[in-house]
Amino acid sequence: APGETPLVVADAGDEASLAAMVSRTKAVLTTVGPYQLYGSALVAACAAAGTDYLDLCGEPAWMRHMIDAHQATAQRTGARIVFSCGFDSIPFELGVWFVQEAARQKLGGPVPRVKGRVRGMKGGFSGGTAASLKATMAAAARDPSIIALLKNPFSLVPGFEGPEQPSGAKPLFEEDLGSWSAPFVMAAINTRNVHRSNALLGQSYAADFVYDEMMLTGPGDQGQQIAEAIAGGAGGLGGEGGPKPGEGPSKEERETGFYDVLFVGIAADGQRVMASVKGDKDPGYGSTSKMIAESAICLVTEAGEVPGGIWTPGAAMQGKLVARLEANAGLKFTVE
Repeated sequence: APGETPLVVADAGDEASLAAMVSRTKAVLTTVGPYQLYGSALVAACAAAGTDYLDLCGEPAWMRHMIDAHQATAQRTGARIVFSCGFDSIPFELGVWFVQEAARQKLGGPVPRVKGRVRGMKGGFSGGTAASLKATMAAAARDPSIIALLKNPFSLVPGFEGPEQPSGAKPLFEEDLGSWSAPFVMAAINTRNVHRSNALLGQSYAADFVYDEMMLTGPGDQGQQIAEAIAGGAGGLGGEGGPKPGEGPSKEERETGFYDVLFVGIAADGQRVMASVKGDKDPGYGSTSKMIAESAICLVTEAGEVPGGIWTPGAAMQGKLVARLEANAGLKFTVE
């Protein structure tokens, strides 16, 4: 940014400074995580002031605590609190919305089963993502109730228990796709956001909606070996050797990264509809920075009808956000 860009200084631990900041703006876009360590007071300030809030959070237990604490206040003040406006979970949460729209057009209605499958991805994880995972594990060690939230696929839908969901924890061969698939590291947050979207949209996908995410690793023995290797090493992100806060992929890695996610919608009678979401940059930085910026602009300038409350980006902005992401953020939503 230019050197003369004006700055507003606020401290995540100083509630008065946060209140002063949020009173000056229509929306706050925050990347100051782990949110469970540094974000709670800001959510409270925005909810109280009626100021819109957007973040990159992938911490489901903290998100549930914020829903319980601030949903009623945000509804009263008109604040739109929108979590997970980056790679977790826009391509997945909005991808499911998009494939359901395609199902309505092609099959005459939504489908009760969607599979999200990462076909390709290149990029690096940030130290902030690793720090969030470590903070979540530490919190779970202190408070066993957090473990129950982390295990519940409907943890972001208070008072609702849907059907049993696939675990996504073991490699499997998918006959319909001709490929092995492995556990996907972001599934634990993305699946929760998808189910919250379904609830916010009045269970418009189905009350018994089933969704899971995996990463495709290819056919044959090689595909199986890759899938088993991923399944055996999925915990490395939170280890001591991972990136530190402030560290992340290089500029070249950000520019040459990409992702390609397939969504397979399956109707009760077996008919299928498929769609994909693709991004043109490293998912965690290059694409995420554009997704959260476009989400904020869309919320403030094009989504005035959305009432106060705690939202997912897809449920709040739907096709308006798809259009902005395609026009300005390097994403492509395609029916296949």
